[in-house]
Amino acid sequence: MWNPFKKNSANDDDADAKSPKMGMMQAMAMKKMAKMSPQERQKMMQEAMKPENRDKIMGVMSAMKASGQVTDEQIAQAKKMLGM
Repeated sequence: MWNPFKKNSANDDDADAKSPKMGMMQAMAMKKMAKMSPQERQKMMQEAMKPENRDKIMGVMSAMKASGQVTDEQIAQAKKMLGM
């Protein structure tokens, strides 16, 4: 009998099998970002790149590096993308 709650690994091998699955909140944030106008997006990025937030971002990046979640190259690429 078909069980709607059963995990099916056949569906997991779709087009984006290499990328990790997003959580519900992440998916909602991505949809909201996609619907934003360029002016709203620019305003949000200016708010996020305030000096106190940059310090938090750098702290998180160093913690991720220490735990082995990211490499030096990935941190350099993220800094380049964020203009740091």
